[in-house]
Amino acid sequence: MTENSKKQTEIAELGEFGLIQHLTEHLTLQNSSSEKGVGDDACVLEPGNRKVVVSTDMFTEGVHFNLMYFPLKHLGYKCVIGAISDILAMNAVPTQILVSIGISAKFSVEAIDELYSGISLACQNYGVDLVGGDTTSSMTGLVINVTAIGNEEENELIYRDGAQNNDLLCVTGDLGGAYMGLQLLERENEVYKVNQQMTPQFEGFDYILQRQLKPEARSDVKGLLKELEVKPSSMIDISDGLSSEVIHLCKQSNKGCKLFEETIPMDDQTKRMAEELSINPLVAALNGGEDFELLFTVPIDQHDKLKNNPNITIIGHMTDPKEGVRLVTTGGSEVALTAQGWNESNAE
Repeated sequence: MTENSKKQTEIAELGEFGLIQHLTEHLTLQNSSSEKGVGDDACVLEPGNRKVVVSTDMFTEGVHFNLMYFPLKHLGYKCVIGAISDILAMNAVPTQILVSIGISAKFSVEAIDELYSGISLACQNYGVDLVGGDTTSSMTGLVINVTAIGNEEENELIYRDGAQNNDLLCVTGDLGGAYMGLQLLERENEVYKVNQQMTPQFEGFDYILQRQLKPEARSDVKGLLKELEVKPSSMIDISDGLSSEVIHLCKQSNKGCKLFEETIPMDDQTKRMAEELSINPLVAALNGGEDFELLFTVPIDQHDKLKNNPNITIIGHMTDPKEGVRLVTTGGSEVALTAQGWNESNAE
């Protein structure tokens, strides 16, 4: 992380409470359910008779992000997206977040301002209120924890355990772009370490870079499904890769699945970068993660409502659990689907 030429304010000059006031003094509440925000011992929420849903995500420097190539503003934005995507996967409306950060001595107040500018932008774009959190010192770099809160009527919530035999397996958008964007950044970072005069070779790959550095959450899907008069029987967001999420749905619903390789949607930039780096694009889609698309199942009689929609792809169907979770390759053979998921070897 590079410091600019302006004077950098050490966090010790403000202290913990001064820093909190500095970061939050310009916040305004957007949701009627946010009765009391930052400034007291706890926030106060009043969603009426709706069900409250809560999820939390933690992001650690050196494990989940690399500040050599990840701008702090983009990082703040992405952390919010990752948290509210879990709320959207419940078919609920995200309304509030709490952000806690652990900060090492290398960060200035101006650096944390950059982080919070991204957090604030995400809140504005998605109509979410930042209503609390915590700050503490860290000996190992930057740690960010985002707790997301949302609400919805009970009969509108969608869980992971509702899939039935023969339900269609569907996904929004395209997959693998975030992973290939990461591989591109990692490649150029290695080149930079050897020769800092080299210009990064990013031309033609703006889409996959955005998928990694500034992803968006699928807040549009709730309205899209309502417009199509389709209610999923189960749903999950794709943060750990398609394989992991399919297996999660199958396990929670006690079902098997057939996933068809030829139907998995991938962008041309994803495929081109995979070819350039000699990576099978299917690996990026199945195991890459951080696409923040939504994976869901619907009854088979809803097929005609979905088949021509450009935002949704039918990629398989649910089966009896004894048939297992299977990937049907383009050659027609079937292999057991395995989940690489998250581990330290594929962390950023």
